[in-house]
Amino acid sequence: MLRLGTCRKGWRGSIVGLAQAGDGGMAWPELERRLLEMGFVEGAAVEVLHEGPIHGDPIAVRLDDTTIAIRRRDANAIIVVGKE
Repeated sequence: MLRLGTCRKGWRGSIVGLAQAGDGGMAWPELERRLLEMGFVEGAAVEVLHEGPIHGDPIAVRLDDTTIAIRRRDANAIIVVGKE
């Protein structure tokens, strides 16, 4: 298991759950609510499609059939497992 924010372009897997990242971003309850509303739920398929030009931030991910841009620090709250 790893955090989505550490994955590079081309990585594929599925979401295991959410966990507080502790990186000084927005308050955890707010971030958790936003991620769940966007569809970052347990079992969802995820693929990293693109990395931004400055330090690879933000990243674009395909979440099931939707493409979403997300900051790496927010993506660090998403626990994922790679496809075997």
